[in-house]
Amino acid sequence: MNSEIKEEVPVHEEFTLCGGVETQVLKCGPWTDLFNDQSASRPKLLIFIIPGNPGFSTFYVPFAKALYSSVNRRFPVWIISHAGHVLAPKDKKILSASGDPNAQEIKDIYGLRGQVEHKLAFLRTHVPKETKLVVIGHSIGSYIALQILKHAPELPIIRSCLLFPTIERMSESPNGRIATPILCWLRYALYVSTYLLLKPCPETVKSWLIRMGLQRMNVQSEFSVLSVLEPFCLAYVLLWNYRSLVSNRVLRRHKERFPGRRYSAL
Repeated sequence: MNSEIKEEVPVHEEFTLCGGVETQVLKCGPWTDLFNDQSASRPKLLIFIIPGNPGFSTFYVPFAKALYSSVNRRFPVWIISHAGHVLAPKDKKILSASGDPNAQEIKDIYGLRGQVEHKLAFLRTHVPKETKLVVIGHSIGSYIALQILKHAPELPIIRSCLLFPTIERMSESPNGRIATPILCWLRYALYVSTYLLLKPCPETVKSWLIRMGLQRMNVQSEFSVLSVLEPFCLAYVLLWNYRSLVSNRVLRRHKERFPGRRYSAL
């Protein structure tokens, strides 16, 4: 990645209450509040990135910076984390406007359908209706992008880009064949063991483990990724994986009830 992109592109981190859950949003570019910005330079288009699972938005920052530079810094690029996947630091203020409908809880927000509602709640409250959208979904984020198109036709989405889409037949993929039996039969054991192992672990040790892991992967992060080793965040990641795989298996089992649906490998 070009060092100029890394150093000069501004990225703002904020935590907002969305659907009753603290949500990390990383905003690439000088625009942090599209509603209250009444200047002539307010952008007319927003590029909105929905990550895969796990939804740690900080890992998408280099991609967002490159994307922001490729459009000549004319349009903001925002990345939203998934509900429950990132915890706000203790000293970080969580934003919530008075009367904000996002403060109302979304039913089963940590499940697949709830995560879709979570993104819709954010777009409807934090993006002006006249602002056009380019929605980019990665992996399971592609499924959410498609559901947004389906359930919110009023949103001015002019493009929807699906990167390595995970849409159907997830349990039949190579990783799915391994993950499905583990998550179906051993998920509670994973929850308990993760909690017992990581909950008493000091943050300094977690930070060191994450730093060593990032170095091995040759990945840099300018924002905290401690949530990677937070037991509650990992539990929600595992829960969502389980829900996604099981819902996909149910859909396949009753495919004769969906005559208009194609079951081709993606």
